[in-house]
Amino acid sequence: MSSTGIRLPKYRLPRGSGQAIVTLDGKSIYLGRHGTAASRHAYDRVTAEYLASGRRLPATAGPSDLTVAEVIAAYWRHASTYYVKDGRPTSELACVKSALRPLKALYGDTPAAAFGPLALEAVRATMVAAALSRGVINKHVGRIKAMFRWATAQELVPGNTYHALAALPGLKRGRSEARETEPVKPVALAWVHKTLPFLPPAMAAMVKLQALTGMRSGEAVIMRGRDLNMAGAVWQFKPASHKTEHHGHERVIDLGPRAQAVIRPWLKPDLETYLFSPREGEAARNAAKREARLSPLTPSALARRRRVDRGRRGGRPPGERYPKLRS
Repeated sequence: MSSTGIRLPKYRLPRGSGQAIVTLDGKSIYLGRHGTAASRHAYDRVTAEYLASGRRLPATAGPSDLTVAEVIAAYWRHASTYYVKDGRPTSELACVKSALRPLKALYGDTPAAAFGPLALEAVRATMVAAALSRGVINKHVGRIKAMFRWATAQELVPGNTYHALAALPGLKRGRSEARETEPVKPVALAWVHKTLPFLPPAMAAMVKLQALTGMRSGEAVIMRGRDLNMAGAVWQFKPASHKTEHHGHERVIDLGPRAQAVIRPWLKPDLETYLFSPREGEAARNAAKREARLSPLTPSALARRRRVDRGRRGGRPPGERYPKLRS
């Protein structure tokens, strides 16, 4: 409250924007970078004009002066912390970056409030010209719309900007110049079985489990004894992490007799240990090579082995579990 007893609208910082804001008559006025002297002076000027007009927004005041590039920068800071799982960025973050790249190149200097459906259609046309598939283009346009929806919620752009963009329909199959792709089909089991003899034992076991149960590769690599319910004739596996957990869904995978036969050799007394460990696989492979060796080790080979045993050899050592398999 001012010294004259008049309550002024607040000088605020919307989360993730970095821009100072004041809301007058339901409209957001951006004042510049939060905390700077220039933004404070802009706040004093705008609120003085607001009070002098009888608590009405002067006709010359606009809803926002942020550019598209500035909105992208604010959204990227948000996305970098939102699209994270188990402390690592998800693949969606890279997709967001790809979607926003042509938007910034074409309209980075454009006021965000002036970005409309025709501009979004122009961005989409550059994606078509770049030979991206229709499905990828529709997803990228959806990501751009999602950015403006977030910016609307953060009061970075007026609401009518996002609502106008939402009216742009997606590209339909056979009704655009966008490249079409063939449906992705599963690999024939006959080919899968042919690859098994060439895989390390742990990887072969995980591939068999995926073929028998339909579990995802990211679920197979994190299987532990604690996640298995082996009480009944059909075991149940509840992954500690799965693709839809952020929606509050529970994932339960049934394991029949054949899947149980694959798992049994890998069960461990420590229920917290991952069943399939690259560290154990590397140790077993090295032991088999030593067992099959016919000639004695040379002094240099013995020295290398001692360095490995002490953990002093260069390179990344095998981990406790495999990364997500490419399927």
